[in-house]
Amino acid sequence: MADTDAGLAGPAPAAEAGRWRRIAREGLWDNNVVFAQLLALCPLLAVTSTATNGLGLGLATLFVMVLSAVLVSTLRGLITDPVRIPVFILLIATLVTVVDLFMEAHLNPLYQALGLFIPLIVTNCAILARAEVFASRHPPAEAAFDGLMMGLGFTAILLVLGGVRELLGAGTLFDQAGLMLGDAFAFLEITVFPDYPGFLLMVLPPGGFIALGFLMAGKRLLDRRREAQTA
Repeated sequence: MADTDAGLAGPAPAAEAGRWRRIAREGLWDNNVVFAQLLALCPLLAVTSTATNGLGLGLATLFVMVLSAVLVSTLRGLITDPVRIPVFILLIATLVTVVDLFMEAHLNPLYQALGLFIPLIVTNCAILARAEVFASRHPPAEAAFDGLMMGLGFTAILLVLGGVRELLGAGTLFDQAGLMLGDAFAFLEITVFPDYPGFLLMVLPPGGFIALGFLMAGKRLLDRRREAQTA
């Protein structure tokens, strides 16, 4: 009898773990905000001239994605269908305002560097899409985890793209991280190529398109290789 009960109870934890792994893989890779959904390309290409800028905007977006997911999930029983989109936007705008004021007060150099793209987080379609598609239909814990994974996936692309462009464009990584993010991040500043003359194209918007294209092509190749191995 005990063996039967154990057999019946056994698949549940496995299924639960599988669901969390699926959410993580969706956010980080399979349904990545940039690579799969092709969203938030404007701020992505505009601010990733350095890895520092990419990390700053990524963390701000991550904060908004997680908290907006928790709020939408918690309040989903109180929000009626006719007003759900305006309410979602209002919640997101409130969180973005908090981030905007915090960065202006405590991270002013980064705030000046990112400029208009901080308040424009409100218009990031990925945040509203996850609120509508996932957070409004799942409990707070799952919604928070989905927001975290989607935010981390977006931050990773901002960081990688900014790092590639900065490295090829200026020969450095995380330039002025101590100034923009605080003294605790000064250790990130690296001069990879001393006396590097620079490659201006990579720090301009066209360089962002080129670098993003190569990154997306690399992801497609990895996906095809994985599919071939599992076939």
